[in-house]
Formats: sequence, structure tokens, C-alpha cells
Amino acid sequence: MRFKAVILLLLIFFAAPRSYAEARPFYAPDNSVSVTDRNFLPLRNILSGKDGIMLPVALEKITPWLVLSVLAAEDKRFFEHGGVDFKASARALWQNINAGRVVSGASTITQQLANAINPKERTFKGKLKEAYAAASLERELSKEEILEAYFNAVNFGGNIYGVQAAALVYFDTDVSALSLSQAAFLAGLIKSPTQYNPLKNLKGALKRRNEVLNRMLENGFINEELYSVALEEEIKISPQNKKFTALHYGLFVASKAPAGSALIQSTIDGKIQSHIEEILPGYVETLKKNNVTNAAAVVLDNKTGEVLALAGSADYFDEHSSGQVNGALSLRQPGSALKPFVYGAAFEEGFLPSDKVEDEDKFFKGSFRPKNYDEEYHGSPSMRQALACSYNIPAVQVAGELGAYKVLETLKKAGFSSLGKTSDFYGLGLALGNGEVTLLELANAYRALANGGVWRPMVYALNPQVKQAARPQRVFSAETAFMLTDILADNNARAAAFGLNSPLNMPFDFASKTGTSKDYKDNWAVGYSRRFTVAVWVGNFDASPMRRISGITGAAPILRDIAVFLDVNYPSDKVKTESSFDMPPSLAHADICPVSGRLTSKNCTGSVREVFPVDKLPKEYCLLSLKEHQEEGGPVLGAAEGIIFPAEGDVFVGSPSLDAEAQQIKFKASEEGFWFLDGEKLPCPRAKECFWQIISGKHRLKFEGRKNYEVSFEVLN
Repeated sequence: MRFKAVILLLLIFFAAPRSYAEARPFYAPDNSVSVTDRNFLPLRNILSGKDGIMLPVALEKITPWLVLSVLAAEDKRFFEHGGVDFKASARALWQNINAGRVVSGASTITQQLANAINPKERTFKGKLKEAYAAASLERELSKEEILEAYFNAVNFGGNIYGVQAAALVYFDTDVSALSLSQAAFLAGLIKSPTQYNPLKNLKGALKRRNEVLNRMLENGFINEELYSVALEEEIKISPQNKKFTALHYGLFVASKAPAGSALIQSTIDGKIQSHIEEILPGYVETLKKNNVTNAAAVVLDNKTGEVLALAGSADYFDEHSSGQVNGALSLRQPGSALKPFVYGAAFEEGFLPSDKVEDEDKFFKGSFRPKNYDEEYHGSPSMRQALACSYNIPAVQVAGELGAYKVLETLKKAGFSSLGKTSDFYGLGLALGNGEVTLLELANAYRALANGGVWRPMVYALNPQVKQAARPQRVFSAETAFMLTDILADNNARAAAFGLNSPLNMPFDFASKTGTSKDYKDNWAVGYSRRFTVAVWVGNFDASPMRRISGITGAAPILRDIAVFLDVNYPSDKVKTESSFDMPPSLAHADICPVSGRLTSKNCTGSVREVFPVDKLPKEYCLLSLKEHQEEGGPVLGAAEGIIFPAEGDVFVGSPSLDAEAQQIKFKASEEGFWFLDGEKLPCPRAKECFWQIISGKHRLKFEGRKNYEVSFEVLN
């Protein structure tokens, strides 16, 4: 039996053809793509046809210690055989027969390379095919070429291919600088990257390293002194979250590149990307108690559509939490994050932010009975308040007025191509986000609001051949887009639901919205300034529900962190006025009574600044008496007299992940006046607002207008 097998292998070897065409495409330059950031700084993710991390390296750049380690561990007679080590094969065959199972493989380096190029089944027939392919490789390539291809092809666990990537991932060093001990360690992983995965089984990987060192000593590759020194060297696996940047994006943009692209200059801004990758793990860690294991974030340039940052998960290398899943491309339910597009469709039909909408217990078509998040009813709020506070029933009421078909049509105009079902399938639940979309789609849809209602495709790379070809399309008029922006940036309007000091209250103009899917499986926060759009998802890739968490508590703090970072590090060149968002000349503001909707008069207990088309500006003043205002419950929206923000007793908490100058509080008053803090006049002109960089401790804020007002608040570290 043993003799026949050897004869068969010999026949296969000598019958092998003169060429093996599958070999060269595996390591040819046109099969790997190098991705850089927008400034040509390498993102250190070069992708092979296996969609893995691969950093091709020339044989002469590899330390001799690694060459010797691999030869000792995998194929000590590599330079003697012609692709198949018949002595080792015969020994393995005999061991397998005696054991009654496969206990030894005896595949040479050439056979392993052949199998990497074209994987074979793990059967006797498969081994024969592997031997055949190895013989072909030996006829086509030199030993040096085979070694170089092998060192760039061998797997070191997960999606890490090649010795250069392995050296960077595990030791944060170039493959040319590996020590003898580190080289033996990597060589030991080749036998079984899963079994010896150092991130999970460091003890087993070290034991395997020792076996490789022992083989090197036995074969005369090293002496006793080198053996002892290498054996005693401590192996330190470096942290896995700092080796590569924008891995999800690198894989994504490479898939968009035409065949043959060797270099992609991505749109990624390395500074923004690094900040996001640094903060996401920390935020996820703080949310573990709520059964949150992952997060994703996207940043877009509003003007150009360039993707400036994309983190698909909190930790790409965290296999336990499926870190290699790209959360920016995963289909998830966006919850309330779709509501602005429902109200936008209504504004296009002539509705106004000041119009009232019903919020009461009600059954809709199909016995659909939505509930508000707070499980309460709010009478007849204005559309401004209903959207800002994210009430569910009014959103469904508005969708019912429009029809599910109109809502779906609007969402598709806004780029939600993932919503591929019919309007009958989604029904009015579409207003509450029962369809599945991606984080990238959501970000670009909000970018359309920032750009005056015009949707444009995103740009993934600065190479002209990689850019998207989709045409711009108008989703909303400029007037509707601004009305939505005005509402989403109105902190007073959302205060009834989220409080005045929610994470969405930025120290600069920022329009934002949160969303939570049913069963708390996903939560979202998305918003935009004049220059940037930011979108964040928080949840679990296994679709398990989170506990006691919503978009305002899960995703919104991350959104705030990123937005403040952008505002500080990429300041706008626009002069600060009443708002950095450009209001179309066809719109105007008016102060109205939140009870009657008419212009405020002396009996009004509050005032709301609302936006109107100039031809629909209210002309009549409120005629209700003071008693009638009080009977109606006073102002529906935030309309405090004197100091509007902060409120008495508010407590603010600084963020350790942000620079001190990035953390400010925007004081607000109901009229123009002067601001004093702890007895010192603040350097603000006579104004309704004043920005103050936080300082830890208890403070007393005074405002001098027509009257004097004071509040106390505290800032914690």
C-alpha cells in the first residue's frame, strides 16, 4: 500500500504540465489594492482577492530568522524536493494508516501555496490534486519565487494574510525587524492559526513557538546560545486596535474600484477617522451594562459628498462581537430617524411647522395602534414640537394624511434604495422606521437636508475612476429643507421630551435626530452642521435587544463627541450670525403664541419663534385672555422668561475624550442683555446667547436685561 502510493505520487509529479497558470495571479500586483487616506498616507490595509489584510513584501525584505523558522516548522527539505517531499509523505501516510485517521499532513511549502491559490478538499483525492499543482508550480517558478509567494499568501488567523501583515498585527513591527523568538512564534501559527490564535490561546502559541525553536536547533539552523536566548524572550502581543485604520472602508472602497486598480486615494480624513476609532470602544464599554456590544459611525462632507470617516464597528478584530461586520452597510431599522422625511413630505404639500397635529390614542389602517415612547398623549402639539420631541402618533397621523405610497416615494428620492418593498408591505409603520436601511444611506439623506433639499451621491475615492456616477435629484424644496433644519436644531422644541441639557444641545448650530427601532435592537443619532453630516449606530450585530437605552442615551453622546471634535478642529469660515444655516429669502421668522398660533400679544404666557413662507406670515395678534392661556395650559413649547438655559440646579459633566476648549455651554435668554458668571462680566456683547468654556465647580450665572435673573448650576469633571 505504502509503495503504491509513492509510485502514484511519482507518476503525478513527472506527468505535471510545464506551467501552472493559477500561480501568478495570486501574487501579481493587479490582485492587490493599496488604499491611502486623502493625503496619500497609507491606511495600512492592502487587500488581496481573499478580502483580507495583506501587505506584500519582497523575499529579501524578510528577516532570515523567519525564513529559517518556517523552513524548520513546515518544510526543512524545501530546497531539495521538486514540490512533494516523498520521504515526509510516506512517513505521514504510514502514520495515518496506523492511526486510522489523518494525524499528519506532510504538505510542503509548495503544496501549501498551491492549496492557497486553489483550495482542495481534505481527502486522498484532494491531496493528489495538491501534489499535481505543486509539481506544476515547481516547473514554472524558481524556489525564491515560490517562497516569496508563500510568505505573502500564508494565513495567520482570521483575515490576516502574509508575514508583513502578521508582523504588524501581532508585534507592531516590520517583518525585517522581527527577533528570532518573534519569527519562531509567527512560524508556529501557520500549522493551525485557529488553534494557536495568540489573542485567545497565547499559552498554546508559546508552546508551539518552543517546538519551532527546538526544530531549528535540531536541524542546525541555530546554536544552543541563540536557542536559550529566544526561549527566554518575553512575547508581547500588541493591542489590536491600533495597527490598521479604516479597515471596513478599505474593503468597501476596494470593491468599488475597477479591476486592475493598484492604488486608491480614498476620501478618508485620517485625523477624523483616528478620533472615531479611538472613542467608539470606550463608549461601547460604558454601554455594556445595557447589553450593547457595538457601534458604527460615518462622517460626510456636505459640499463634496466625500466620506471623511467610516468605522463599521467598535473593534474590527473583536471576533466575539462580530467586529468584522460593517455596521455602516448593514441593514437595520432606523426607527424615528426617518420622521423628518415624513414631515418634509407634508411641508411640500403646504403644511407648516406651526400647524397642529393630533396626538391621542387612535387606530390606523390595518389595526395599527402606535404608542409614544413616553406612553403618554400630548393633545394637539404643533408639527414643530411633534417632530422635535419625536412623538410617534403624530408622525403616523401625518403619514396617514399623505399616504404610505407618498412617504415611500419621498424616502426613495432621499436615497433609501434599500427600501425595496412596496408601500403596502410597509404601511404607515414606515413613518416609525419599520423598513431597513444602512447607516450610509441615512447619513447621505440627512446631508440632502443640509444641502437645501438636493440629494447627491457620496464620493468614496479621489481617483476619478472610482467616483459614483449617480445624478443629483431634488428631494425637497429649499424652503422645506430649511424648515426641517430649523426644527431639528431647536433645542427648546425638543426640551419637553429630552430636556434642555440633552447630548443634542450643541454649543453651535447643529440639526439632529435620534431613532430607536422596535424591541430596542438598534438606536441611531444623525445630524449636520453647515459643513458636516455625522451618523451613528449603536446596537448588536446578532440583533439581540439592548436594555433601557434609546438613541438619546446610546448613540447621541457619540454623535455629540464627533460633532464637537469637528467644530473645534475644522472651524467654519462663516461669520457667526443668528444661524449658520442659510434661510431662503422666501422664508421669515415670526414670534407667535404657542396656544393660538397667532402673533404674540400682552396676554400671551409664552412665545415661540416660528418660520413661515413670507406670503403666509401671521398678520393677526393673539386675542386670548390671560385666563384662557392658563386654561389651555400655557405655552406648549419652551418659552421661559429670563434665563432659558441653563435651568436652576442643572449639572453638567465634562467629557474626558474632548479637549477643554471643545467643551462649552451656550447660555440662552429670552431677550438681549449682559451676562455675568460668579460676579465677572462675560466677554459677550449685548445678546440673547453667550458661549462659555466649562470650568469645574459650582457657579452662579446672572443675566441683566429688562430685569435681572440668576440661576445656579454645577460642572463636574
